[in-house]
Amino acid sequence: MKNFKSHFKFNKQERSGIFFLLLVIFSLQLIYLLISNEVFYSSEHSFVLDTKVQKLLDSVNGQSIPGELPKMYPFNPNFLSDYKGYTLGMSNEEIDRLHLFRSENRWVTSAKEFQRVTNISDSLLQQIAPLFKFPAWASQSKNQKKTQQKKISVANVKFKDLNQATAEEFKDIYGIGDKLSSRIIKFRNRLGGFMVNEQLYDVYGLEKEVVLRILEEFRIKQQPAIEKININTATVREMRNLIYINQKLANQIVTYRDSVGIIKSFTELTKIEDFPAKKIDRIELYLSL
Repeated sequence: MKNFKSHFKFNKQERSGIFFLLLVIFSLQLIYLLISNEVFYSSEHSFVLDTKVQKLLDSVNGQSIPGELPKMYPFNPNFLSDYKGYTLGMSNEEIDRLHLFRSENRWVTSAKEFQRVTNISDSLLQQIAPLFKFPAWASQSKNQKKTQQKKISVANVKFKDLNQATAEEFKDIYGIGDKLSSRIIKFRNRLGGFMVNEQLYDVYGLEKEVVLRILEEFRIKQQPAIEKININTATVREMRNLIYINQKLANQIVTYRDSVGIIKSFTELTKIEDFPAKKIDRIELYLSL
């Protein structure tokens, strides 16, 4: 018991130290309570919700038009940037379609053509079309084309040979640039020459309107000498060399031929699964029975 009491026996200096330690602890606790209760904050700066002002702000926000475009000025849609297209409400796919169209050195000359190229909705077109500002030559060119189409009489036109036309001559046609002219030449070379004028429609990226413009000046004057392939004896390799028949279709034709023994007419080919029936008239040009 004597040893136990010795633990609580302090001299004067130790008692003073304990007293100051307790005083510090008490002071810190007091400061913490005052701060947590915001005693040091002036009531003048306390936030009070002004219900009248809040109602006014709510009424203004309620009058804003959802989906309203930021203020914009007239612009040429042929030079539409990704950012501007995004602010107009266009999707990435719609913007990319326009950029692909322009990469072929082709130009949009009307709001309707802009919609056809980009596939934007009627509602978005109606909203942004007033902002379009096309150059003067666009409307002049359209009017000139219409006038020319009215004046052209196919019977009196002296056509150039479609199979002899150069890339530069094709680029003289409105709507054809470097890429399309090069693509027409490559397609013609793969064919060995156009057999019929309508094969122009098979050139990738060449639109119907552009084909019609080409045929106003160019026609096939002489068909190239093509050695037709006998469909009943041709190998898969021989058939797949034709531009209209790929490896898969060539295999299917041979499989069908083996099952029936002999192909008696080209219309039989349409019985083959996934056969491009719309191109049967083109395929007949290069095959024989």
